[in-house]
Amino acid sequence: MNPLSVSLRQALLQVLNVLVIISSALVMWKGLSMWTNTESPIVVVLTTSMEPAFGRGDLLFLAKPTTEFQVGDIVVYALEGREIPIVHRVLNVHTLLDGDVKQYLLTKGDNNGTPDHALYGEHQPGKLWITTDEVVGKVYGYAPYVGYLTIAMADFPQLKVVLLGALGLFALLTRE
Repeated sequence: MNPLSVSLRQALLQVLNVLVIISSALVMWKGLSMWTNTESPIVVVLTTSMEPAFGRGDLLFLAKPTTEFQVGDIVVYALEGREIPIVHRVLNVHTLLDGDVKQYLLTKGDNNGTPDHALYGEHQPGKLWITTDEVVGKVYGYAPYVGYLTIAMADFPQLKVVLLGALGLFALLTRE
């Protein structure tokens, strides 16, 4: 066999290995999303608003609850017009029984002085509660400090390029 065709075949196999790794990660993410019934089963805490419960860089594990929300639950919610979801504790629950049970939540960061009314009203003036439809998920667990790499890659985009490049090179150059 021609040595050039052997090395080309080996390079193609390495590229295929990288593609399998990437697609496996995507399949696992989608499976986890379906299992937890949320589009974002894992989030990183970006601020100190939930200290001491959670600090900046903590990784949170979410799921849509099968029961009603309770005061004290920690939820991640996404507001219209805001790019990044917010992690805060449920301070008050208002339930309407209009044929169907509809819950409205008031939230607050543990480290914040006031409830989140101002956050709700930034893009929707007069809004005083969030609906359960705006809740991405309820926090069921966390891993401290694990999300700092994500924060570093967001703060320094060059780091993301370097890390992804290094991982790609490692995958391509490693011979098995």
